[in-house]
Amino acid sequence: MKFNPVSSSKLYIQIYKQILSQIQSGSLKIGDKLPSERELCEQFGVSRAPVRQALSALELNGYIYSRQGEGVYVKSNHPADEAQNAALILEAVSPEDIVEARMHIEPIIAKFAAQRATEEEIEELQSIIKKMEEETREGFYVPETDEQLHSTIAKASHNELFITFMSAIINAMKQQKMWEFIRDRTVTRPDYREVNFSEHKALIEAIEKHDEQQAVKLMTDHMQNLYDRYWKE
Repeated sequence: MKFNPVSSSKLYIQIYKQILSQIQSGSLKIGDKLPSERELCEQFGVSRAPVRQALSALELNGYIYSRQGEGVYVKSNHPADEAQNAALILEAVSPEDIVEARMHIEPIIAKFAAQRATEEEIEELQSIIKKMEEETREGFYVPETDEQLHSTIAKASHNELFITFMSAIINAMKQQKMWEFIRDRTVTRPDYREVNFSEHKALIEAIEKHDEQQAVKLMTDHMQNLYDRYWKE
């Protein structure tokens, strides 16, 4: 089988459609193994991120399934849910859009939070990080706690647009099924829970000290690590 290079701001949609076409035409039959992610990246001429998004969408829609350490196989040539299929493909915000936006916006938000956070807001952040610590010790990653922490950092910036941006990003994460799908395979893994907590704790300490340079650095590192966990694992 041969795939064509793609060129678009929504690369994963084109990749999804090409692979789906191979499945529906019978070129890829039920039980067939797909090329590895590395091979797909080479054929499509893209990085790993859009390939993983396309495969995630295909798996969510019931076309393929993965075997840990073995690869990805064709499961069906009919979608599990037509309505879900349409929603996934037409969705405007991709997981890569979300990570890219967070990488560029949240360090700026952290800078102003370190400058402007009040005692009450610092106390609120300390309360949330304590809750995250308890959840981590109990072996859980709770997305809502993570979201609450980032929302409160935005609130501490005292900039209504930053608060609105953060709210929009969180809403996009909640609406994007692929975000949850990839998150649950990477970021929520047991070996990342402690790291995730430690990164957040150090960030809150920088904001508490009103150290804006350190807050920017730590948030930048946290967002880069988030990107790496999503696309490089």
